[in-house]
Amino acid sequence: MLQTSDSCLATWMGREALAEAMIPVIGRLFRENNVVTSIHGRSLISKSTMGILKAHRFARRISMDELLLEETAPLLNTLARLQLGPASIDIAVLNQKFKERDSDATLEEFLRTELAELVGKRDGDSRTSTDVVLYGFGRIGRLLARLLIEKTGGGHDLRLRGIVVRRGSENDLTKRASLLRRDSVHGAFEGTIKVDHQTNTITANGVQIQVIYSDNPATIDYTAYGIKDALVVDNTGRWRDEEGLSQHLLSKGVARVLLTAPGKGGLKNIVHGINHSDITNADRIISAASCTTNAITPVLKAVNDRFGLVHGHVETVHSFTNDQNLTDNFHQGDRRGRSAALNMVITETGAAKAVAKALPELLGKLSGSSIRVPTPDVSLAILNLSLQSGTTRDEVNNFLREMSLHSNLRKQIDFVDSPEVVSTDFVGSRRTGIVDGLATISNDNHLVLYVWYDNEFGYSCQVVRVMEEMASVKRPSFPATNVVEEAMSVLASLG
Repeated sequence: MLQTSDSCLATWMGREALAEAMIPVIGRLFRENNVVTSIHGRSLISKSTMGILKAHRFARRISMDELLLEETAPLLNTLARLQLGPASIDIAVLNQKFKERDSDATLEEFLRTELAELVGKRDGDSRTSTDVVLYGFGRIGRLLARLLIEKTGGGHDLRLRGIVVRRGSENDLTKRASLLRRDSVHGAFEGTIKVDHQTNTITANGVQIQVIYSDNPATIDYTAYGIKDALVVDNTGRWRDEEGLSQHLLSKGVARVLLTAPGKGGLKNIVHGINHSDITNADRIISAASCTTNAITPVLKAVNDRFGLVHGHVETVHSFTNDQNLTDNFHQGDRRGRSAALNMVITETGAAKAVAKALPELLGKLSGSSIRVPTPDVSLAILNLSLQSGTTRDEVNNFLREMSLHSNLRKQIDFVDSPEVVSTDFVGSRRTGIVDGLATISNDNHLVLYVWYDNEFGYSCQVVRVMEEMASVKRPSFPATNVVEEAMSVLASLG
């Protein structure tokens, strides 16, 4: 039955009202229970009314039907009454399981059974928070700050306590706060920021951040600021090996160090979703690899596991970075002295070789090169691959689409098949690599994939995931499913 314009508007307003009513419930679950709610992996924390509506519509990509707020609203309200302990809960998957139940259990009875490990555990969280210090406050440092502030919940997670910078001017503190508040690429900070010159702190959404001025990582007494057993995240790129980064461990109050750049020597290079289980309590210094390595490794693993990878070449079309010159000037690196705003610049990339540090089975199978282009953010990796098993474009796209929706790599891999998307559409993507399905080329054993990635924000999300593993503050996920078997089952049904 066709709807009139008045009935369409009335339906929309009703859905808006339901979404608005969900916001305080989602917030209360997060603040009081440390429960993160999501829809097929898309977090609902701090989402606007429109964000919640869009998340429900996104569900069409999985079930072909839009997720109904009339179903999720009562589910959320019931969750809020169960005094749950900390967890990540996918309400879309829970809702589907409830609809497919083989009993007459009510919604509350079903949830009590499904979440039995969590019910009544609101005050039973044995985890302790981990203090975090950002050493350096550039592009990645400020995005990490935004993410850590956004994720601040019940006090049992990562707590941003301080940043370390070199004083740049007399009004340095004000300028640092302004750069956190305003971003030319990622937009305004969601919330409030205030500066206290007496205590040398920036307070953002209630998170008090101590600003420490130093140019020596080995001589800071973090305990003087109440910071203990801290995880220091080095965003400077100044030190890349264990010897240089171990200087942080000489400062009082530091327990572990994470580098947001490819590590040299014997440092573990961690790509979350691939080898994060390699992190042990004995690891004091770890690297989160590079933005490109994080973007391509999950896709390469998926392809290698399914079709077998003989060899490949990775070409990145990469946005310019701070390392390049704005106008022509001297630079130690080849070609990087030429204006980043005016030129495409051929340069080197170690990402292809770095993949093997996270995925050893690809050692010696990849080469790589890069072209820097005059855009400020979002890059594109072109994977030119030779496979052991022949395939078709449709088979590869169906496989990668299902991996992005159902597999244990769904936080890393995304998939898009719109004929109109361009680079700016992926600014702010929390997935580390987005496969452009319409650009896929397949000729039996020869495959070309185009993978977009927000080399700033998407990478920062991966860094936070590594931080959570290092600090052992990751929440348990519900409902528990064997996502790999689920993905393979879906693929089998596709033929």
